[in-house]
Amino acid sequence: MSGDDAETDPDGGADSSRSSAGAVPAADDVVAPEDVRAARDRIDDVVERTPLDRSRTFARLSGAESVGLKLETFQRTGSFKIRGAYNRMTRLSPEERERGVITASAGNHAQGVALAGQLLAVDATIVVPELAPAAKIEATRGYGAEVLVEGDIYERSYERALELAEETGRTVVHPFDDDAVVAGQGTIGLELVEQYPELTTVIVPIGGGGLISGIATALADREDVRVVGVQPEGALHAKPSLAADRIHELADVDTVADGVADTRLLETTFAVIRERVDEVVGVSDRELATAVALLAEREKVVAEGAGAAPVAALLSDELDVTGEHVAAVISGGNVDLADHAELVRTGLAELGRYVEVRLAVEVWPGTVRDLVDVIEDRGAAFAHLERARRRPGDHPNRVPVDAAIAGSGREHLASVLSALEALDSVDLVHAQWA
Repeated sequence: MSGDDAETDPDGGADSSRSSAGAVPAADDVVAPEDVRAARDRIDDVVERTPLDRSRTFARLSGAESVGLKLETFQRTGSFKIRGAYNRMTRLSPEERERGVITASAGNHAQGVALAGQLLAVDATIVVPELAPAAKIEATRGYGAEVLVEGDIYERSYERALELAEETGRTVVHPFDDDAVVAGQGTIGLELVEQYPELTTVIVPIGGGGLISGIATALADREDVRVVGVQPEGALHAKPSLAADRIHELADVDTVADGVADTRLLETTFAVIRERVDEVVGVSDRELATAVALLAEREKVVAEGAGAAPVAALLSDELDVTGEHVAAVISGGNVDLADHAELVRTGLAELGRYVEVRLAVEVWPGTVRDLVDVIEDRGAAFAHLERARRRPGDHPNRVPVDAAIAGSGREHLASVLSALEALDSVDLVHAQWA
C-alpha cells in the first residue's frame, strides 16, 4: 500500500461534515515549513534521498515541458512512510521510548514504524487486520516489530491498538493525523526543490492526507509552485471537502488503489490542505491501471495503484500541465506481484494493446500452428492460449479456445484479428478489448 495507507480514524460516525471552517486551526499552527526543515535534520542520515527520474515519455504524453518522477519506490521499506514514522519516533521522551510504540496498519505505515523502531531501539507493536497479506506481515516482523493479527477490518485493528495503548502506556504513532509525521513526509518537498529547481507543479496522491500536507508545507514559501492532489474516483473525499470547506466523509470506498482508500481527511491534514493545496482531481481505476502499466513498461518502475495515481492525473483530461515542469510523486511500490500483473493487463487493454478473444477452431491442437503463424507473422504475441470449457451456444463441431493477444496498438491488433478470421479453420467468436 501507499498514499496514506487507507487508514482512517474509526471514532467518528457517518456524518458527511466533520468540522466547520471556524473550528479549523491555521495551517502554521499545525505544521510549519521550519518543522519540515527540522525533520530533515533528524532523518537525513536514515532515509534515502530518492531519485528524481526525468521522463521524456510522460512529458510528451501530457504536453508538459518536463516531467520528473520522484521515486519513493526506492525508499527504505519501499515507500515514503519511514520519513514520517522516524521523525515522530525521534521526538519520543525517554519514558515513551522505554514503554514503546503501537500502531495499526495493514501496509506501508506498519513497515515504516517497524523499521524506525529497529533503528531507534524502540519496541514497536503493530496491530494488523486479518485480511492483511502474509507477505506484508512477514516483512513487518522482519524489521523486528511484534505483529498482532486482530480485527476483521482496519477499524477494528485500530480500536484494539488504542485499547492496548491505554493498557500498556505505549505511544500511538498515527499514519497521518500527527504533525511530526506530516513534517517527516514533507522532506520529500525539500528534496524536490533541490533536485528540480524549475518545478512549477507537483502532483501527490491523497489518502488520509499526510503526504500532501507535508509536501505542501515544504513548498509553502514557493508561491510559483502549484500543489495538486489526486484520488481515485471511488475514494474522492478531499475534493468535496475543499469545495465545502469542511471535512467530507464517504460512506464507503471502491478502488483498486488500496493505499489511498481512505474515507476522509482528519483534522490535522484538513487544516493544512485547505490552505496549501491548490487543487484535487479524481482519476478512474482504469486510468490508474494504465499508469501502472506505463510506469512498468517505459520507466521500469513497479508502482502500486496509489503510487501511480499522480501519473494517472498527469495523463488525464482533468489536469492541464501544458508547458509546465511537473513532479509526480510515485509514493510506493509495495504491491503483490499477481495484483500488479492484473493491473498491467488492464492498463494494456485500456491502451488498445491487449485483447482477449474467444475462438472456435476445427482441430485441437492441430490448428494451433496456424494461429501462431498468423500472430508471429504480424508482430504480435500470444499472452495466453488454452482450450476452453464448452459453453451453451458454442459450435458443436468446433473446439472452443480462449486466447489473449498483445500488440502495439488497437489498429495493429485489429489487423491481427482480421487475419485470424480469414483462416478457414478458425472462427472469431468474440473480442474483448477492455
